[in-house]
Amino acid sequence: MRELPTALNENRDWHSASIPSSSDLSRDRSDHESKLPHVLIYADPLLAPSVTFVRSQGEALHRFIPFYAGARAFRGPGLILPEDRTILINKTGSTFGKIKEVPFKIFGFDPIFLRRVRNVQPTLIHAHGGPNALTALPLARHLHVPLIATFHGSDVTVAPTRAHDAHYTAKSYWKRAAVLRKEARLCIAVSKFVHDKLLEQAYSPQRTILHYIGIDTHFFKSSCTHKREPIVLFVGTLHEVKGCEYLVRAMVRVQAVVRDVRLVVIGDGPLRSQLEIIARQQIRDFTFLGTQPPEVVRSWMDRARVFCVPSVTAASGATEAFGLVFLEAQAMGLPVASFSSGGIPEAVLHGKTGLLSPERDFVHLSAHLIELLGNDGLWCRMSEYGRKRVETSFDLSKQTRVLEELYERILAPEELRG
Repeated sequence: MRELPTALNENRDWHSASIPSSSDLSRDRSDHESKLPHVLIYADPLLAPSVTFVRSQGEALHRFIPFYAGARAFRGPGLILPEDRTILINKTGSTFGKIKEVPFKIFGFDPIFLRRVRNVQPTLIHAHGGPNALTALPLARHLHVPLIATFHGSDVTVAPTRAHDAHYTAKSYWKRAAVLRKEARLCIAVSKFVHDKLLEQAYSPQRTILHYIGIDTHFFKSSCTHKREPIVLFVGTLHEVKGCEYLVRAMVRVQAVVRDVRLVVIGDGPLRSQLEIIARQQIRDFTFLGTQPPEVVRSWMDRARVFCVPSVTAASGATEAFGLVFLEAQAMGLPVASFSSGGIPEAVLHGKTGLLSPERDFVHLSAHLIELLGNDGLWCRMSEYGRKRVETSFDLSKQTRVLEELYERILAPEELRG
């Protein structure tokens, strides 16, 4: 397991909202906008491709201006962030640059970093992931602003006793979570599954709430310009928790019944080589495309017949917290087959927007894949219902307005809070 803030990526889908250029993210500084309050969004590293939801939510804010801060830049082709609204200690993400992070990571104080953050004059700090929230807590103390923490999954499901190679920040979080429980003004769970886990871990019921992030339903909308193909599509990081091995095993049975069906895997990770070997040995028509830009992901979602990421509980305890990628697929009119694991039943309604099998039951999963590939009536009903449900309950703009109301409630004078 990697550092838990990064391991957030293992437990999140390859969330693929549109990736704009840096100039696209530069806001027009109108007189009205210059008067808006600032929110500091903290994530580390800043910002991995698999956590696009952090940027999507930030850029969807209308009543606050988002600034992004982190100790380290993502090393590799990370997500583009606006240069004028991004603050980093280690701008290259290099190993040598990690030395610069030590004062802040270990002691909670870096005078240059603090000065740059103070110049932004944030009214609150919103950190993504429990370990990141704990790391950002000294900033909130120095600035005397409230801290909001969003929990995404691995921060509440990974068992410390089973994560033997966890990074310092993860170990620190497990040892000092009580500090965060006491000082975080608000704890946001991305699913009811995560919400229940937080309560089990003694987070305050009064300061812990459920809030779904949502997706961009304008970007994720089927073009309806071509016929669906017999493709089973996987989009996700290739880690144990995503269960791609079970999909490959299920495809052996599927291809024995549906002769022209093809498996397409989008995503990368440490299990890719092993999974490709298994696929070559067991199935006949498959493609591993690696990480792809969001427009390509959307195109495959518009072509495929079934979407399948059969997530499982990993040996470390990591579990799928929710799965925004399931919502993206449904917004594209793409029915889902998966396992009933973690928060997936919140994202996929069994019998209405997809079919869920018991965890690790690839035989049952294969039957569901065959059903969705061959039953046109069921497919059409699920396709239509899935799109409507996402528009109604998981639209990014609507959900971000709710988030801004939470921000405003936290910032209101105590006697005015509801």
